[in-house]
Amino acid sequence: MPADPTLRARARRLRSEQTDAERALWQRLRGKRLGGLKFRRQHVVGPWILDFYCPERRLAVELDGGQHNEAENRRRDEARTAFLEQRGVAVLRYSNLEALRETGAVLEDIARRAAERQPAPSPKKKRP
Repeated sequence: MPADPTLRARARRLRSEQTDAERALWQRLRGKRLGGLKFRRQHVVGPWILDFYCPERRLAVELDGGQHNEAENRRRDEARTAFLEQRGVAVLRYSNLEALRETGAVLEDIARRAAERQPAPSPKKKRP
């Protein structure tokens, strides 16, 4: 199902307004730099915008600032995770601080978790 145009526009805006943590991690994920895996940033899945998404491994990476510790935001994060897991997407969460101060460890964890997941089946191509 095509993404909501409003969400797509918001995702485009978020790509140009990255946090320092998102920028630091994106420099290491982009261009298949992590184990040859393709990651997308600010990718729309259903009603959610994911910080980073690897479609091949159906793996979402979320970076959370301090506001995610607030009760309402924790509930929203739990709902997002449940929605994604029901669709076979694993969600990895790291704090912005971890992404900035422990970038290597975060990348190692992402690579390890991606390796544990089977590649997603290729979509069937339509014949003309």
